[in-house]
Amino acid sequence: MTDLDTSTAPVASPPDATGAAGPLATAGVVGVAMIVLLGLAQLHGRPATFGIALLAALLGLATFAGRLTLPATPLFRHVLVAAVAGALALVFADHVGSFTDFEIAQVAYFLPAVAGLNLLTGHNGQLSLGHGALMAVGAYAAAVLMVHQPHVPIIVLLVLAVVASTVAGAVVGVAAARLRGPYLAGATLTLAVAVPEIATRYSKTLGGEQGLPLRPLGSPGWLSTTFSAERWLAWVGIVCGLVVLVLLANLMRSGTGRRFRTVRDDETAASLTGTNVARTQVLAFVVSAACAGLAGALYGLTNSLANPAAFSLTLSFALVTAIVVGGLGTLAGSVWGAVVLVYIPHLTNNLSTRYKFGPSVKGNLPLAIYGSVLVVAMLVFPEGIQGGLRRLGEAIPGLRPRRAGG
Repeated sequence: MTDLDTSTAPVASPPDATGAAGPLATAGVVGVAMIVLLGLAQLHGRPATFGIALLAALLGLATFAGRLTLPATPLFRHVLVAAVAGALALVFADHVGSFTDFEIAQVAYFLPAVAGLNLLTGHNGQLSLGHGALMAVGAYAAAVLMVHQPHVPIIVLLVLAVVASTVAGAVVGVAAARLRGPYLAGATLTLAVAVPEIATRYSKTLGGEQGLPLRPLGSPGWLSTTFSAERWLAWVGIVCGLVVLVLLANLMRSGTGRRFRTVRDDETAASLTGTNVARTQVLAFVVSAACAGLAGALYGLTNSLANPAAFSLTLSFALVTAIVVGGLGTLAGSVWGAVVLVYIPHLTNNLSTRYKFGPSVKGNLPLAIYGSVLVVAMLVFPEGIQGGLRRLGEAIPGLRPRRAGG
């Protein structure tokens, strides 16, 4: 169930015009779904996991097809969708193993970075090849604070990471606003190469090649003793990811979001309508950088380490691949992109192990696979996974999104 695809998600119309359920019927459907979810939560094993996944798919299809009447106010609509999706995701995380929980946590910490880059590139038209470096800023900000304050609350770590990456994004954004096309891509590419080297240069403060350790994020004491650390990581990541999606979805529905898209479509026309193009581009870069910093801090907490190797050029290319494969310009596509980011490395590791590739091939294999996936995605799904699913839904009469006026 998702309404976070800000470019394509249908807004449900009155029932007499579209056949959608009314508000009371929608509330009843959601209530029944929550009761079913509570029932599934009492089960164990595959029946629970498959049941939760099926429930999520049914709610998503009903929303996409316009069968449910969502609140007209964007904030209420996005919060409702996020709350239902979050409940499904949290219960699902409770019924899988520790390894799957860790994978969910990985998807969740990539999600803010992918969503922020999707805003910058898909909605504002600025191509950045240096968002891995902005993730590094957030991760190292959290790590440095934890070195000096080992017992600092997690919320303080995350806020500091966001602030540090926001400042870095403002500095880079001012320079980026003066560049266009390949020049902007080249400048941010330089950032991706240079920032990890800073950790090596200032090894006393930033730990050099070994990086800085972060305290493992164990589950809090008010949870049961059987509640694993991996599940808690997944919970924290899911909540952070949903908060970012809700904030960005509301931003895209606001006047600021419309100015982002106006500048992307035609800078000259935007300036003639009174939009400050440079200021709008800097703001987009700052928001995107803040999301990347949060993702970097979550990465550090998930892996208990912030080191230069984790924020290499490969990561920046991977983030660009994620927004294209998932669906450029859609926040729902960012979720698919984050999933791709997690499972492509697993593919490269399996291939390397199976065919016993040498160190040089193994090191360059991720880049080759990211490039191949990007080319195939552009040929097969030019609008990404989300665009492909949308076209598939439109091709099926029963699932065709219903809009006002027919």
